[in-house]
Amino acid sequence: MTPSHAPGPPTAVVVQNTTSGGPGRVGTWLVQAGVGLEVLRPYEGEALPRTLDGRPLLVLGGGFLPDDDERAPWLPATRRLVAQALDDGTPVLGICLGGQLLAQVAGGSVRARHGQPAFGTTQIRLRPEAADDPLLHGLGATVPAIERHVDAITELPPGAAWLASSASCPHQAFRVGARAWGVQFHPEAEAERIAGWDREQLARQGFDRDRLHAEAVAAEDAAVSTWSVFTRRFAQVCARLP
Repeated sequence: MTPSHAPGPPTAVVVQNTTSGGPGRVGTWLVQAGVGLEVLRPYEGEALPRTLDGRPLLVLGGGFLPDDDERAPWLPATRRLVAQALDDGTPVLGICLGGQLLAQVAGGSVRARHGQPAFGTTQIRLRPEAADDPLLHGLGATVPAIERHVDAITELPPGAAWLASSASCPHQAFRVGARAWGVQFHPEAEAERIAGWDREQLARQGFDRDRLHAEAVAAEDAAVSTWSVFTRRFAQVCARLP
């Protein structure tokens, strides 16, 4: 079958799952690196494509489980796109919910409200397997990233490369096959976003918003340095598509 998209720089299909969960600076870095974005908002009724036609796929976060189809009726179509990308070897980047969805589609497990709730800046520890990973190699032993989740991956897919962990969450980053990555954290989130989080909701979880914001601001330069490189490397993977 001949791809329907025109040859030239790649354009990634981006599945945005909530009004506030856009691609953020990851989207900016991808565009700067020559990857176009087709951002789809299915919660507003926008239809997801039936096929990727070889386009890269970026699945963003959201307050759902990967199979929470009643609350998010576009998730079956999202899972089909992820499965198609895995079958075709198309580049995938799944962030938070997107990473959990990638894990589940590939044969792993995700549980609701599992482990410790994670909000704010976390030190992500890169595992030895990351040393030769196309996106994570050479980024340092520990790198900061913003998290916001209560659900977690409990088992990685068979054969997945386990790339990163943290003190409270074992499965922070992984790769399925050669070109599909999932992360539990939010490389796209700027420190300033935390200032808009619900203060009372955080307090019920045992977190102080002002402290989380201050910690994220202090780690912002290191986060930008790390995740801009990570994102541009993903863009390079996308650019090598046939």
